[in-house]
Amino acid sequence: MSYHLLTGATGLLGNYLMRNLLLAGVPVAVLVRPGRRQTARQRVELLLAEWEDVLGQPLPRPVVLEGDISQPDLGLDAVSLRWAAEYCTAVIHNAASLTFHATSREGEPFRSNIEGTRNVLEFCRGTRIRKFHHVSTAYVAGLRTGRVLETEQDVGQKFSNDYEESKLAAEQMVREADFIDTPTVFRPAIIIGDSKTGVTTTYHGFYAALQLVHTIVKSQPINESGYVMGQTARLALTGQETKHLVPVDWVADFMLHVLQNPELHGKTYHLTPKHPVTTRTIRDVLEDSNRFFGAHFVGAARPENLSDAEAVFYDHIRVYDSYWRMDPEFDRTNTEAAAPHMPCPHVNYDMLLRLSQIVIAAGFPTPSKKPVDIEHDVQTYLQPWTEAGSRLTARAGGKRQLALDVYGPGGGQWQLIVRDGQIVGAEVGIHDEAAATCRIESRDLITLFQGQTSLSQLIGGGQLELLGDDAETDECVDVMEQLVGLPVN
Repeated sequence: MSYHLLTGATGLLGNYLMRNLLLAGVPVAVLVRPGRRQTARQRVELLLAEWEDVLGQPLPRPVVLEGDISQPDLGLDAVSLRWAAEYCTAVIHNAASLTFHATSREGEPFRSNIEGTRNVLEFCRGTRIRKFHHVSTAYVAGLRTGRVLETEQDVGQKFSNDYEESKLAAEQMVREADFIDTPTVFRPAIIIGDSKTGVTTTYHGFYAALQLVHTIVKSQPINESGYVMGQTARLALTGQETKHLVPVDWVADFMLHVLQNPELHGKTYHLTPKHPVTTRTIRDVLEDSNRFFGAHFVGAARPENLSDAEAVFYDHIRVYDSYWRMDPEFDRTNTEAAAPHMPCPHVNYDMLLRLSQIVIAAGFPTPSKKPVDIEHDVQTYLQPWTEAGSRLTARAGGKRQLALDVYGPGGGQWQLIVRDGQIVGAEVGIHDEAAATCRIESRDLITLFQGQTSLSQLIGGGQLELLGDDAETDECVDVMEQLVGLPVN
């Protein structure tokens, strides 16, 4: 089974990509950096638990590789590197820093966006992975004006911030790597929350302005109708500047469509809306969502003699000064040809107001950093065998007899390595050599491990599904019987 290795799975877009790939049955491994309070696996479990609450169904689990794109070999240990070389055939490089301004060339965003991409490419060289899907940005166009083609890259453009410069350098590096096939490059515009639910986990760009205005407005006196009293604000804009905003769910859906259709690989896609929004529309949304009226445009020059509220706004939003300039026109030829059936949702006043009201009502929530107890943790039971499997070679270890595809909290994908009919080890992932696959929810498999139910009961009740050739499946049933009453490590 060929796996796609996804970087940046815990970010907003990466989280949606991970969900889409799992729902589509695409084998996926995720490279995740551990947090200060959470392991890589806990971080992934927390995200998937939230999706399961939303979807009302258990999800398959990806293979979680604990690592870091800022490290050589992506910070992977020898076992994980060996696994990736054998199982992974494609990389979806989505991890990036959104820092706009660097304090040095060694800091962010250069460290993640350039050096991190270099490390991912070197990883591909070492593991001989040739399929590469790269998430760039439409804003590699920098300060260009007019129409920007999907086929254009570096035409000598200048940049308004270090983020844009670092992303173009990363994209160029990917294109110049002769040990991978022609890469697929996705260039999304400014990603906002889910067009249907309004969910977002990051607050950059539009959301940074929304959150700042909300914070300032809360400190101001209000009248009996709940509106801010007697305050005005002067914006160093004309109101005609255009911004290209795209919902995260559409970006992830489009990317899945391309990933699943090989004939669409090797091209560059501007993931931008047909109709951008103006800064006047954004101003209206910021006012209406915060019940504040009095912001007016005074042109591109910042006004003098700022009020206290204005001074706070300009001081905190200055990192985004370059963000509010006029966007160029982004060519969408490849994007429209690849998926004419899935146009970008129209981002207008109504959608932005609804998304704003949702995050304001929720209090601008961010992902929890609290460690989670993984319910029905299958890995705990299989740990002795996975440790034994890590010491075996493919030839000496035995036959990959039975694959476990375990859905729900604490689930994952493993293969039981069998020698002379006895389990001698296990490894993560499902290999094409597996004679059969056992598909089961984690909670049901745990009851088998604990001897609370029998194999025949799970098969008869439909909780356990054995997929594979009938003759070999009989042998796999014998192997499964060895899991009954499995002691926890």
